[in-house]
Amino acid sequence: MTVTASWVSKKADRCGGDACVRDTRITVWGLVAYRRLGMSDTEILPAVQGLTPVDLEAAWEYAAAHPDEIDEAIRANEEGEEGFVE
Repeated sequence: MTVTASWVSKKADRCGGDACVRDTRITVWGLVAYRRLGMSDTEILPAVQGLTPVDLEAAWEYAAAHPDEIDEAIRANEEGEEGFVE
């Protein structure tokens, strides 16, 4: 199933303008970071309150389409410049 791009949004006043699923504060880069730590979708879903399987699908599609943006956001977080998934 292909999720429309509108499922992921970026707003200047939310999470520093980072891409988030729906109108939440769940960042795409935060979800990607969890996956890079070895977490499966079935582990991520209960770890992030309010997250749905469709949210994850949208996040993975967005991350695949914007790898440089996601890598930069993860790097910034590792250097202490941003918060994590909220």
